[in-house]
Amino acid sequence: MLRLTRCLSRMIDALRDGRGVAAVEFALAAPLLATILTVLVDFGFGFYEKMQVEDAAQAGAQYALLYGWDSTAIQNAVTNATPLSGLSATPAPTKTCGCPSGTSVTAATCGATCSNGLSAGTYVTISAQATYTPLISYAVMGSTVTLSAQSVARIQ
Repeated sequence: MLRLTRCLSRMIDALRDGRGVAAVEFALAAPLLATILTVLVDFGFGFYEKMQVEDAAQAGAQYALLYGWDSTAIQNAVTNATPLSGLSATPAPTKTCGCPSGTSVTAATCGATCSNGLSAGTYVTISAQATYTPLISYAVMGSTVTLSAQSVARIQ
């Protein structure tokens, strides 16, 4: 009986002693913290690549503003704008004409006169697209995400 009492006494003392509790708590929390950190890093990479796609579309618009309409050269400006691999100018740049009206542009024939008496403007629409593969496959997004951006510039 004395042995049992001593054993129970030691167990109770060990439970009251707080040594090792922090290590156990860390062991329980570490996988959750690592998962959260991985997801945050993954989303950070995705947002960074999205910004690069947007920058590439803007680079194509800037090229069109400086040098005018040249579909192939604009596509090259888009693909060479960032070091992002797999970046494409998809769909190809398009050139349209229209008359500005408030916050939108009404389609018009190139060279036509708009209702405000000015000539119809020439607009270039540039698109950029890339595929992002996350570190982890998320049920909501799938195994890959298509990142796309579009810029419109009036060149004349």
